[in-house]
Amino acid sequence: MRDQTLAPSSHVDTFARDRLPPPAQWPVFVFDRPEVCYPAQINCAVELLDRHVREGRGARIALHGVHGLMTGESTPQPFSWTYAQLQEQVHRIAQVLTRDMGLVPGNRLLLRGGNSPMMAACFLAAIQAGLVVVPTMPLLRAAELAQIIDKAQISAALCDSLLKEEIEHCMTPGHAHHAPALRQCVAFRSRDDHGLEQRMQRQSGLWTPHPTSRDDVCLIAFTSGTTGKPKGTLHFHRDVLAMCDLFPRHILKMREDDVVCGTPPIAFTFGLGGLLAFPLRYGASTVLLEKHTPETLLQTIAHYKATQCYTAPTFYRQMAGLASGFDLASLRHPVSAGEALPDATRQLWKQATGIEMTDGIGGTEVIHIYISSAGEQVRAGTIGQVVPGYQAQIVDAHMQPVPAGTVGRLAVRGPTGCRYLDDPRQQDYVKDGWNLPGDTFVMDADGYFRYQARNDDMIISAGYNIAGPEVESALLQHPAVAECGVIGVPDEERGQIVQAFVVLKPGHTGDEAMTRALQDHVKQAIAPFKYPRRIVYLAALPRTETGKLQRFKLRQQAQP
Repeated sequence: MRDQTLAPSSHVDTFARDRLPPPAQWPVFVFDRPEVCYPAQINCAVELLDRHVREGRGARIALHGVHGLMTGESTPQPFSWTYAQLQEQVHRIAQVLTRDMGLVPGNRLLLRGGNSPMMAACFLAAIQAGLVVVPTMPLLRAAELAQIIDKAQISAALCDSLLKEEIEHCMTPGHAHHAPALRQCVAFRSRDDHGLEQRMQRQSGLWTPHPTSRDDVCLIAFTSGTTGKPKGTLHFHRDVLAMCDLFPRHILKMREDDVVCGTPPIAFTFGLGGLLAFPLRYGASTVLLEKHTPETLLQTIAHYKATQCYTAPTFYRQMAGLASGFDLASLRHPVSAGEALPDATRQLWKQATGIEMTDGIGGTEVIHIYISSAGEQVRAGTIGQVVPGYQAQIVDAHMQPVPAGTVGRLAVRGPTGCRYLDDPRQQDYVKDGWNLPGDTFVMDADGYFRYQARNDDMIISAGYNIAGPEVESALLQHPAVAECGVIGVPDEERGQIVQAFVVLKPGHTGDEAMTRALQDHVKQAIAPFKYPRRIVYLAALPRTETGKLQRFKLRQQAQP
């Protein structure tokens, strides 16, 4: 196990390192495998991209995408970038960031866009420039973006031209969600003279990436806890490489002829790893398309002869009914994560395709998957075994390991782990050197882990984490709502759905029109996927004598 003292930082702006949690609150980091022992100076984006060009693989296809979205063409045209072409784009963007925009190593850069080659290039360029990337989901609204900007003190953004409106609200003095730290935003996939593409054309293409430390923060990935207040998880250059060098290497047996596709946004670490970092690490190819239906994802697998697919169980269940119409012979690993995979969905998929699904559990705090099994190692009803390089155990309320077959809390540690950005909740997630993801599990005598439930109030619907209090806050902004409570209820298709219990103010009626109005209101206030799909109207909410909402009573009233 390596000395856990941090290597000196290369950052000029030390904001991120200054706001790491106290070392006593860190998990124990385990470096007991040679593949996760990195030199003190390393830039993960150079390892993911430039290394391949330097070693003679520049002509290999790195990214597939489509043109036409910014020009309004009715039929977007597919295109591909080789590793050498991607490198040129990345180096030009890095020069825009440092020369045109004046950013220095350690500055935070917000990225806003769907899955596209330009989004990927912006991500890699920012890291090569020594910046700290803060990727955000395209569905987030100004209220959510402002919290992230304020928390991470983000001064600059690169944003897809089609998604600028919410960012512009954050940059408008006097607006309800003005975030004064954000001072400049440049649009990509834009024909504007001030857009990123035009600025890139004015650069030389000659660029030397910034020599970062393995222990420099390069990524702040935001997650939302049960309070709805965003938590920023800080990840180093070595963390990005470690997620590439364990799960895909040992479980997926990844290689350079792999072709990857899927649905999770690059802003999720599930998508960042599976759809960008993993394939680039192995010199493979990835297909980055922004919007998928189950049918278009099957079309993508068949057309590009994809060998790996990343999506949530909900999609696999829907895809199973359509799979017979597509050639899926190339697919080796349909990877499922983001929510619990019902065994019925696994079996439905296998019956329809003959392909065993690869389930996994990971998390934003630990950056990616740490328990998984694939192929012949799969055991029915379980997620799998611990990924080589990680350690996991089931513990009781006193952090003591429990015998095999006993229900308890999952504890995990390895070369990656939780470091929240200036957040007291760090001490809740890490105990006695172990990460506590908040899941209840059973481990059998052979080391297979069987998921039981979340042990908090987070709602996981179709792979998205939704905090009930955040939805409640949005509902309470509607003039007809007196009070409300939000829970997750089981749903066959989505795992869970958001259900709201609403008490209306006098003069309002809880009918279908009101339900539609409240749903539309939530979609406008916060990310649309968080809206309550079911609303129940009550005369009063169940509360304790001290006024605390009794959620367990709401669950008792919820429809099955």
